Amino acid sequence: MAVNKVYSDAVAALAGTLRDDMMVMAGGFGLCGIPTSLIEAIKLSGVKGLTVVSNNAGIDDAGLGVLLQTRQIKKMISSYVGENATFARQYLAGELAIEFNPQGTLAERIRAGGAGIPAFFTRTGVGTQIAEGKETREFDGVPYLMERGLWADLAVIHAWKADHEGNLVYRKTARNFNPMMATAATMVVAEVEHLVENGAIDPDHIITPGIFVNRIVPVSNVVKLIEQRTVRKRA
Repeated sequence: MAVNKVYSDAVAALAGTLRDDMMVMAGGFGLCGIPTSLIEAIKLSGVKGLTVVSNNAGIDDAGLGVLLQTRQIKKMISSYVGENATFARQYLAGELAIEFNPQGTLAERIRAGGAGIPAFFTRTGVGTQIAEGKETREFDGVPYLMERGLWADLAVIHAWKADHEGNLVYRKTARNFNPMMATAATMVVAEVEHLVENGAIDPDHIITPGIFVNRIVPVSNVVKLIEQRTVRKRA
């Protein structure tokens, strides 16, 4: 029997998946490819005490920044948070925990979690504050740092195109983190810009197979924000 993965809106797509103190992965890179409608639905749900895995914490009024404003996040596992003043205030006041990761390490922790790898060793971070409290081991006379794989209760991601079976295609920079997170959570909910019929996507173009995706919500008129617009000065 075919399973209907398509939901009418983000609130419906997240129904029954949210609870306090859960771990959530949120895809995207900066403000590119972030699951805006799903983040807004999390905000509306009122769940709190969230641990959120994301490359960044959004900005004050967009992305995960809206969940910081409502104080629904208790901990961020991230690699960059430099655009968010709300984050800085809460962290310096001791109201928000942060687990900083080098960006490549964060990406590999997510990928490892999705591949069923509980831990791995990397040279990145050896001899720095990143290594405090972590196991180190020598391989061929070189010290390596052990990092744990990550697995979340829920991943909210953004894709450019999907069919009704949940096969996903991402576009350009939005391909960062979204595909890895789709493999590393118990429940995966994807918002998609274009929903097409099954068979309409060339199999060679599918990036995330539908077997990983539990629910889909089509979104239209997506506003794609730019954190810092930089243009060439005209003569």
